[in-house]
Amino acid sequence: MSLQDKLNTQMSVEKPWSAKESWRLFGIMAEFVEGTERLDTIQPAVSIFGSARTRPDNPHYQLAEQIAKQLSDAGFAVISGGGPGIMEAANKGAFYGKSPSIGLNIQLPHEQHRNPYQDISQTFRHFFARKYMFVKFATAYVVLPGGFGTLDELMEALTLVQTGKTRKMPIILVYSDFWRGLLDWFKKALIAEGFISVDDMNLIQVIDEPEQVVKAIFQYYETSGFELTAAEKEIQLNL
Repeated sequence: MSLQDKLNTQMSVEKPWSAKESWRLFGIMAEFVEGTERLDTIQPAVSIFGSARTRPDNPHYQLAEQIAKQLSDAGFAVISGGGPGIMEAANKGAFYGKSPSIGLNIQLPHEQHRNPYQDISQTFRHFFARKYMFVKFATAYVVLPGGFGTLDELMEALTLVQTGKTRKMPIILVYSDFWRGLLDWFKKALIAEGFISVDDMNLIQVIDEPEQVVKAIFQYYETSGFELTAAEKEIQLNL
């Protein structure tokens, strides 16, 4: 077979795939539209992250549940990934509180178990559409111990705030013993090499007590309030 024949064969195979890719864009648009419409009235909200593998008898689980309950009773909707572990703990605490418990579920090759503690449940096929919702509707991030997914969300939040692609907000790490090594590495490697500035460390707070987490978020917005300014709304449009 000549090179031209191989190219023609490849093009004939790719045409149906291109059509699939085009239709996929409509599915992505639908996820953005539906997610935005369902969550648009829940402000203020706090996004909580942590490991899906954390069991209910683990202190991290219990701490997440306490934090979510106190946030919910203080008037914050709580957003989690909708699955097990810390996600379940966050939804459970909020579910038994006064404000909505929201789960942003994700379809995975091995189906993620959806926890039952959700007042509002939205399922996504695409990680990036789901991640957008976590940031767009959050007035604060609370991050408990977790693995790659948790670190991904944390780095996403830090990057967006650092670069001004989203509003500044509290980014709170809970369980200081777990995070100490990472924060030390930030200082010894990233700051030492000039990859981040010393001031970038101020984007992060480390707080272990549930009531202090709630207090820190209220203090952050004490002068500005939770409502987005015109400039912040413009930033969010370009998120």
